[in-house]
Amino acid sequence: MIEIKNLSKNIKGNQVLDHVSCCLDEGNVYGIYGRNGSGKTMLMRCILGLIFADSGYVKIDGNIIGKDIDFPISVGAIIESPAFFSYASGYENLKMLADIKKVISSDEICKTMRRVGLDDKDKRPVSKYSLGMKQRLAIAQAVMESPDLLVLDEPTNALDEQGVSMFRDIIKEEKKRGALIVLASHNKEDIELLADVRIWMSNGRMEEKKKEG
Repeated sequence: MIEIKNLSKNIKGNQVLDHVSCCLDEGNVYGIYGRNGSGKTMLMRCILGLIFADSGYVKIDGNIIGKDIDFPISVGAIIESPAFFSYASGYENLKMLADIKKVISSDEICKTMRRVGLDDKDKRPVSKYSLGMKQRLAIAQAVMESPDLLVLDEPTNALDEQGVSMFRDIIKEEKKRGALIVLASHNKEDIELLADVRIWMSNGRMEEKKKEG
């Protein structure tokens, strides 16, 4: 569970988060939407420990980010544009990431690549990938270790219709597995179809709306 309490952040006189409070439970998808500059990405960065708030806290399973732990223990994330080693293949990029924790095998990496519609035997460097292929690779790196928490900022960017459908299927599978999923998207259909709770953000503040039905 994630508990966010009175989270505030001011950058150069701009209040990007304004006393944000909410609780997020595992096995649910939280869809965050709002205009550019509303605070969506900043909130996600705070959850991930990439930036610290001026006041308030983010607590994950009883641990305060930046105090008890530096970042979530079990997490997969996409924040803004995905970055990879351009000289290496998709598989090689995922293998380098997987070698950090060593919790999944090479076979599991290959299975994840196929899951997102990429060829695990493709030797081309990522520099030769299309934007859509890079986004599929970003989704693969986020989900490949079956993390407890997924934080996904605009995950369907550059995906074609088939890729969006693939992504939605993966989110449903990850939710069924019990993951807590925080999703920000400009695609309102993603939010409507996937989110159990929709979170509207405006001027650094939030309003929750539970899914009907």
